[in-house]
Amino acid sequence: MKYASLFLAFSVSFFVFSQNKPNILIIHTDDLGYHDLSCTGSVLYNTPNIDKLAGASVTFTNAYSSYPRCTPSRYGMMTGTCPVNENKGHLGGLPEEKNFIKQFVKAGYNTSYVGKWHLGDGDSHPNSFGFKNTYAAGRAGGLGSRFYPFNYNKQGKKHKEQVEDLEDDGKKGDYASDMLTEATIGFIKKNPKNQPFLAVLAYYAVHTPIEAKAEDEARNKTQLKTIDFGDTPEYIKEGTGRRKMRQDDPAYAGMVENVDENVGKLLKCLEDLGLDNNTIIVFSSDHGGLSNDGNAGERHLATTNLPLKAGKGHLYEGGIRVPLFIKWPDKLKPRKEKESIVLGMDVFPTLLDLAIQKEVKGIDGKSYASVLEGKDAWSDRTVFWISRKARPHSTGDSKAAAVRSGDYKLIQFLDSKAIELYNLKDDVSEAYDLSNKEPEKAAQMLELLKDWKKNYLVPERLNILDKTCEKIKQKE
Repeated sequence: MKYASLFLAFSVSFFVFSQNKPNILIIHTDDLGYHDLSCTGSVLYNTPNIDKLAGASVTFTNAYSSYPRCTPSRYGMMTGTCPVNENKGHLGGLPEEKNFIKQFVKAGYNTSYVGKWHLGDGDSHPNSFGFKNTYAAGRAGGLGSRFYPFNYNKQGKKHKEQVEDLEDDGKKGDYASDMLTEATIGFIKKNPKNQPFLAVLAYYAVHTPIEAKAEDEARNKTQLKTIDFGDTPEYIKEGTGRRKMRQDDPAYAGMVENVDENVGKLLKCLEDLGLDNNTIIVFSSDHGGLSNDGNAGERHLATTNLPLKAGKGHLYEGGIRVPLFIKWPDKLKPRKEKESIVLGMDVFPTLLDLAIQKEVKGIDGKSYASVLEGKDAWSDRTVFWISRKARPHSTGDSKAAAVRSGDYKLIQFLDSKAIELYNLKDDVSEAYDLSNKEPEKAAQMLELLKDWKKNYLVPERLNILDKTCEKIKQKE
């Protein structure tokens, strides 16, 4: 009887402990630029559900991707480490104590990953990484079409990488983002009531191909007729290619608004189940919007990131600054956090800290739980990026490294060694290079960058990267 009482007491306490842990929902978009939402300044894209989420969240205005491209930025988020290689994306062999997802599983969480993974397969598949439930997640970086059949483009050509699950479950007329949302909602509804969940919904939208539902595209064609762009051209020549200057693509607008509609479904699901108050919701993007190409006409340029400069692939603000909203009604007061500088690789260290008071050591990412709680500000933080592979034809970018420290940001182009210095507080558009006007500040920032590269780009790290990339190539 004594043991039975102890067991009952333990069971009840475990049940209460599990119940008190917050659920976590991460909504991760693909190629969504900082200004691709009505709440961040878009005059075309209408996003009432995301706006509502932002209004109930701590909203960061100085949030950054860890890298301006898909795979490395996702690697940064999932590992909390700074990606220093374009092809860094294999997660096999990551020590368990540094695996965020396995830490959540050990703490009693049910885990799900739905959508774009783009970090390899085999021992790097999300199933191997610790996610107990996965759907449409694998090595593929994109879809052949937004509509069924998803692995074929409009011309009927098979896409080079096949997305798992969607093809088997889909039927004519089905739209990919809707199916991914339904899969996540299904997981949330089936999750045991006494078990917290961690669910990642990583949309393949709004990456190319730019395809919207007919009714969404038609609505935005009508809306476009009411917008006066004045003398702003659709494109300007930049480098060997173009930069898009207007948000005027009705199909892209329809894709953004479909994501917004699906976010509304997710919010309603949590409210209907009574889970909204104790669920941490994170909304963000992997990097900036696709606004530049290297050869004019080679890419379907979807959007502009103005007033931010450039876009995907570039270390200018348009390529790395992203929307970031974090909502937790039980604990966090909604507000705009305009000072603190945070990165994609900080997301999981922060969630571990908030949810289970766990710290993972030996990584680059940091928990900004104290910032969310209003106890701290990271306005003077120093952060770094490096892009060691250029995409001169695809997105028109060059090999570069960058450092931001407080209000100042310096970019160094690795081939030419040219530098540019900006004061982002006064010039978020990076229009006025101060490197000649403020040579002492430029020298100070360059020294920070040189020291970081010297200490960070060490042979051991780069050898691991090279072996990783070779391993991925052999599988392709």
